[in-house]
Amino acid sequence: MTESPNANMPAISPEATLARLINIMARLRNPESGCPWDIAQTFRSIAPYTVEEAYEVADAISRNDISDLKEELGDLLLQVVFHARMAEELGEFSFADVATAISDKMERRHPHVFGDDKTINDSSGQTMAWEAQKEEERRTKADRNGKASSLLDGIATNLPSVTRALKLQKRAATIGFDWDNLDPVLEKIDEELHELRTELSRNGSKDHLEAELGDLMFAVVNLARHLALDPESALRRTNEKFEQRFKFIERSLENAGMRLADASLTDLENRWQEAKKTEL
Repeated sequence: MTESPNANMPAISPEATLARLINIMARLRNPESGCPWDIAQTFRSIAPYTVEEAYEVADAISRNDISDLKEELGDLLLQVVFHARMAEELGEFSFADVATAISDKMERRHPHVFGDDKTINDSSGQTMAWEAQKEEERRTKADRNGKASSLLDGIATNLPSVTRALKLQKRAATIGFDWDNLDPVLEKIDEELHELRTELSRNGSKDHLEAELGDLMFAVVNLARHLALDPESALRRTNEKFEQRFKFIERSLENAGMRLADASLTDLENRWQEAKKTEL
């Protein structure tokens, strides 16, 4: 049996590796000896990178690339450490405060594991208890800030629109604001499509068309929710399918000695149908 190259090396604790990363970020942000680029960053300038790294984690998972997942999770962890370091420099909070806050939240939201609540014994019960705890936290936060609470509070506005639509619908459904079967969901899609067609027939303004298109997309997301499907995953799958079929067209034209720009729409459609047949 061949030993792992690291078999004889002493194990490094998670605490030590995390402390190393935190210290690296502190040195990078040192105003006298750090990296000029890292020193210049702010919460706002780093935010797009944070979102990008989260998507790259999801991409590694979708590709089932475990090695890449390890690297992408490290990149995402760096973003957390980066934000925490900037907050610490402002005297607001540290990485330890971030870790403590999420640890407290996880214990609070799992009373059946960390407390004496023995009424939760399946995933469905846990989901209901989780949402109830989140609602209590939202009310407490609103009271603390002197604001009226809403059931829809806490759903980030910067989420991808499809994801946010799904979360809004799920949240509203928790108090029964929902249809109990597919028929009215499908009827709503037909209704929104008809309204969009009406706007098109009357040469509606771009603003009106955008509003009607948004209503139609929201209704389609609702259908995905009722089918227990993730609309983001469904659209991602279709994006990949479109990409594969279009690349088939490009290869087919190249093999025929033709340029993409010179192909007629009829020729492109015929090759698109050929691409579909290769998937059967």
